[in-house]
Amino acid sequence: MENLLVQGVAAVVALAVYFLPSIIADRRKRYDLLTIALFNAVVGWTVFGWLLALYWAFQPNPPKNVAGEIIKSRKIVSMRTFSTMLAERVRLRSSRTRR
Repeated sequence: MENLLVQGVAAVVALAVYFLPSIIADRRKRYDLLTIALFNAVVGWTVFGWLLALYWAFQPNPPKNVAGEIIKSRKIVSMRTFSTMLAERVRLRSSRTRR
């Protein structure tokens, strides 16, 4: 009976270690938890697959709207460029009028 209990505890610990990347992804509220868990279940038996799933679980959440983020960052860059060019033009005009 004692041997069965030790084997049961060892099996639970082994499963917890095996699915550690999935558990970490769940605790970190990853949006792609199901993908990480499936990857961990299928490829996690290899050391490389398990380490890759662990690395993936520790990454920050990807943006929900990637296209929207790209458009937003392009607008910010274009506004900065416009502001810089406008300031340069004002500076040049003011230096011309001083002469």
